[in-house]
Amino acid sequence: MVPAWAKRLAVPDSETPARSKMAVDRLIAVDRLIARREVHLREKTLWRMLYETAGRSEEILGVNIEELDFAGRRCLVKAKGARKGPLPGPGTRGLRAGDRVLGRRHRPAAAPTAQGRTRGPVFVTHRRPGPGKVVSSRDVCPDTGLARLSYGQARALLDEHTALRGPGTGWDLHEYRHSALTHLGEQGASLLMLMAKSRHKKPENVRRYFKPSPEAISELTSLLAPGDARR
Repeated sequence: MVPAWAKRLAVPDSETPARSKMAVDRLIAVDRLIARREVHLREKTLWRMLYETAGRSEEILGVNIEELDFAGRRCLVKAKGARKGPLPGPGTRGLRAGDRVLGRRHRPAAAPTAQGRTRGPVFVTHRRPGPGKVVSSRDVCPDTGLARLSYGQARALLDEHTALRGPGTGWDLHEYRHSALTHLGEQGASLLMLMAKSRHKKPENVRRYFKPSPEAISELTSLLAPGDARR
């Protein structure tokens, strides 16, 4: 039993940075004029989904094609702390719908990644699992035999395309979640909306993700300037 005089420890600040919107857009761009052609479509799709959904990396990597709702631009994800096992139907306890999973473009972002497949993991590797490796049936495409892209593999691919000072110095997958919530907050999204987007239950946890840029703070400070026309 916790004594009445005990104080609750403050939630520690996260050291995960929030990248600028320009930097994020440069990585996930698909327009031929500005797209980075050395980045595979699979990676661009994953990064776009991580950013636009503000979802956890494990949630997005764990999505199967059957769970995608292209028309509604949603999908079922297994929430953090949910029980293990296959995903049941919509509305089941322990599952939550990821908002705008498939992006805003006319053609759903995950469609070209699936490459005609109608079942199995959305994000797969380019090779089949080795003969001595035990992989769950859910984590293997039943049509191609390709295995699901793991968190470690996805993180290494992102590091490969963002590292400037050698391997291991690039971005982390979780930075897309931090960046998305920060950019929404800078655009004026309320705390309740940020909680709904991130699916956090406690406001103090959302606070760890909101890291406004110096430019955003400078813009806010300008509102206090004498004679500001917007006041």
